[in-house]
Amino acid sequence: MGKRGRELLVRVASAFVLIPLVLGILWLGGGWFLTLISVGVALLCIEWGLMASPNAGARLAAALTIAALAALFTGYLGHPVLSFLILLFGALCTGLYGYRLGAGWMDAAYGVLYVGFPAIVIMWLRESNNGLAWVMFAFLIAWASDSAAYVTGKLVGGPKLWRRFSPNKTWSGFAGGMIAGMMTAAALNDLTHLFKHNTSPLVVGVVVSLATMAGDLWESALKRRFGVKDAGSLIPGHGGLMDRVDGLMFAIVALGGIRLLVLLGTEI
Repeated sequence: MGKRGRELLVRVASAFVLIPLVLGILWLGGGWFLTLISVGVALLCIEWGLMASPNAGARLAAALTIAALAALFTGYLGHPVLSFLILLFGALCTGLYGYRLGAGWMDAAYGVLYVGFPAIVIMWLRESNNGLAWVMFAFLIAWASDSAAYVTGKLVGGPKLWRRFSPNKTWSGFAGGMIAGMMTAAALNDLTHLFKHNTSPLVVGVVVSLATMAGDLWESALKRRFGVKDAGSLIPGHGGLMDRVDGLMFAIVALGGIRLLVLLGTEI
């Protein structure tokens, strides 16, 4: 078995272990889900701190974690607007602390927003009406889109999507990811009946898939900025946790926007 075959085998084995665990905790919700998201936030903050400031990574990661978790817990207690205000204040304080540490203050402040914002949104989605279905849409569309893009890109190849920041991604992978996202959204809607119109899940699939791939490309640009190949080495075959959930973080925010439109009276 070649190097690529071994890498794919490790990726599949990791997914085989992690996906059922995550879905089980997602189904349980409540404190279990809060714990999962809190652990994820802490790990992402550690990875960001080490990337943004290798010399003061531990201290910066601690500041990032405190700020992001304070906002997350506030949202979980039923104060979503206040949680965003706390997140902004935490980003400001972390930026000032990063400046004092000699790290880039903008990188420090942005790290809080980058990690904390999707965490607040996903907790809000899970605790809202039909929360399990909403979060399942985000997770499964993101996973399907990301996996299909990877497999299609490897099998078909072709012109590169954004060679400067992500030389391995192709337009064929982009197309495969979009198709998989739409098919997954349509199948989920047949099970949950979350959206009223037949075309709505297809539109949702397109939007969430686009967000997923945008998040993947954005993280590639961030890693290029920090001069690292992977955000970490936590997950075998995937690198760090951020390498695994980069697209999901953007997908969550996109679906949160769709959920907000529904709450404001938009018929989807």
